[in-house]
Amino acid sequence: MTANAMMLGLKIDVDTFRGTRDGVVPILRALDTAGVRGTFFFSVGPDNMGRHLWRLIKPAFLKKMLRSGGPSLYGWDILLRGTFWPGPLIGRQLGEVMRQTAAAGHEVGLHAWDHHAWQMRMERGGQPFLEAQLRQGGDALAQILGRWPDCSAAPGWKCNDAALLAKAQFPFRYNSDVRGHTLFRPVVNGQPLPQPQIPTTLPTYDEVAGRNGVTNATYNEGLLRLLQPDVLNVLTIHAEVEGLACHELFRQFLAAAQARAWRMAPLRELLPADSSTLPADRVVPLRQPGRAGWLGAQA
Repeated sequence: MTANAMMLGLKIDVDTFRGTRDGVVPILRALDTAGVRGTFFFSVGPDNMGRHLWRLIKPAFLKKMLRSGGPSLYGWDILLRGTFWPGPLIGRQLGEVMRQTAAAGHEVGLHAWDHHAWQMRMERGGQPFLEAQLRQGGDALAQILGRWPDCSAAPGWKCNDAALLAKAQFPFRYNSDVRGHTLFRPVVNGQPLPQPQIPTTLPTYDEVAGRNGVTNATYNEGLLRLLQPDVLNVLTIHAEVEGLACHELFRQFLAAAQARAWRMAPLRELLPADSSTLPADRVVPLRQPGRAGWLGAQA
C-alpha cells in the first residue's frame, strides 16, 4: 500500500442471472464516468439462488432479509430463481456481458460455477466437490474470455482449508475469498500456499443497512469514515444491489470518495511485485455482524 496511501480496491461480485443481465452494465457506466476500473467476479453456471428461500426457516437469515428489505432490494426473480424450475446457465446466455466488462478494461475473475451449491455443499463436499466446481467455472469463463481467469473469489466468503487447497490446483494469480485486514499468504497444515489472498476489509451494504440506525441517507458517509490511509482497503459491492436498487447510492459514493482523494482500483493493483514477501496467516471461520452463518476470515 505504500505506492498509493489513498487506494481503495473495488471488488464487484455478480451472483445471479438478473445481476449479470441488469446490474453489470449500469455499474460499468458509472465506473466509466468516474474513470474507475475494478475487479468483477462472475458466476457462470446455473442460477439456483432462489433455493436460499428455504433458509427463511432459520431466524438469523429471516431477520437479515427483513432488515435489508430482501424482496425490494433483490427482486422476486432473484429470490425465486431455480426454486420451481431449473436455473438458467448464466455464462451461456450472458457471456457477452462478461466480454464487455473485460473489453472495458476491468479485471474479470471467477466467482462460481453454481453460487448456491458452493455455499450450501462446500463443507460436506470437501476438496473434490470444490475442485469440480472450480474446474467447471474456470473452463466456462475461459471459453467466454479466451483465457483462464487470473483470480477468483469464493461465493459468500465461504472459504476453508479444503477450498484453499482446491484453488491451489488451478492457475489463479491470487484469490479474494475471505474477510481480513492485510494481504497475506494462506497457511494450510503449517505450509503457506503460493496464491495470495486479497481480503475484503469493509462491510457490505446488506450487512449494515437497517442496523444501528444506518439508512441510505447515512450509509455512504459511514462507509467513507471506515477508509484509512496506509492500510488495505477493499470494498465488495454486488451487481444485484449497487447495480440495481442502490445504483444511485453507489454513484454518489464514487463521487464522494474521489472528492476525498481516494483512488479506486482493481484488486490486482494492490499486490506487490513479489507476493512471496507477504506475511502468512491462517483462514478461520468467523461470524460477521449482519450476515447469517459463518464466513472465512484471516486469523
